[in-house]
Amino acid sequence: MVVADKEYTLEEAAELVRKFPTVKFNQTVSLSFRLGVDPKKSDQMVRGTCPLPHGSGKTVRVLVFAQGNAAEAARTAGADLVGYEDMIAKIKEGFLDFDVAIATPEAMTEVRKLGKQLGPRGLMPNPRTGTVSDDPAAAVKAVKAGRADFKLDKNGNVAAGVGKVSFEVAQLVENASALIEAVSRSRPPSAKGRFIESCTLTATMSPGLPINISKFVKI
Repeated sequence: MVVADKEYTLEEAAELVRKFPTVKFNQTVSLSFRLGVDPKKSDQMVRGTCPLPHGSGKTVRVLVFAQGNAAEAARTAGADLVGYEDMIAKIKEGFLDFDVAIATPEAMTEVRKLGKQLGPRGLMPNPRTGTVSDDPAAAVKAVKAGRADFKLDKNGNVAAGVGKVSFEVAQLVENASALIEAVSRSRPPSAKGRFIESCTLTATMSPGLPINISKFVKI
């Protein structure tokens, strides 16, 4: 079914990934990028957030560090967990049952001290991903609506989910297109030569499908 050495269009890859043998769960469909940057250089870090037009298909459990009116607004917006000193203490004791953490700038004074607990899991709130905000309610809504967060790893790769195999082909294509464009826009000024060296679409239990992205970005 997979043709060796072929670069697929997004449409072809999305159709194919939905035709692979099914498993007992709704697999996540992801895009992986090999980038032409040096991950050891701080000025070539790549990181960003991309809203997905059709959501991620994933139920996201959100924790918000806030007090007062901001905390109440976050609860109303659908945050699963809201607190400040109580939540900080709970996390220090090992609690990490959430997918995304959001904090107000004021709360970050104490939250940044949780680097040992949140850092290794990529859960530390960060202004660049919209998770440090004066408007935590809006941040909660954005996260719940579905987005792809991406960050360069130590090997020069970036990967993020763009939906589920249960999505329609058009939904996967539109989500994937949005992510490709977002990664392309994140090119550091110091990066030289080709930025996106390769791009691959895959489901959790399927082989990777090389994508021809020349119609979306100049690689």
